[in-house]
Amino acid sequence: QVQLVESGGGLVQAGGSLRLSCAASGNIFRINVMAWYRQAPGKQRGLVADITSGGRTNYGDSVKGRFTISRDNTKNTVYLQMNNLNPEDSAVYYCSARNVWSTVPDYWGQGTQVTVSS
Repeated sequence: QVQLVESGGGLVQAGGSLRLSCAASGNIFRINVMAWYRQAPGKQRGLVADITSGGRTNYGDSVKGRFTISRDNTKNTVYLQMNNLNPEDSAVYYCSARNVWSTVPDYWGQGTQVTVSS
């Protein structure tokens, strides 16, 4: 099993920045891709960004150029730097991790709320 604990959410004004962190523990040797998803009320959970253990990244169209995902394998932690936030970015943000043999997330964090005021 792998445990994921997110931190860093909160309330910010439009145009501001936040950084989310997700610390992984447990059987982390089996993890390849880590990712951030988000879910707003009444909407489906969608991919924000993901990153492989080798550092290759992928972003959702709505966050390209504003968000940056990074990973510190020595600390088993993935980060999401969010800049130029707008109210449409308000959501619960979830960290996920995928086993090396998987094509979908196997583990999820509890989620952290991000609220952007206009």
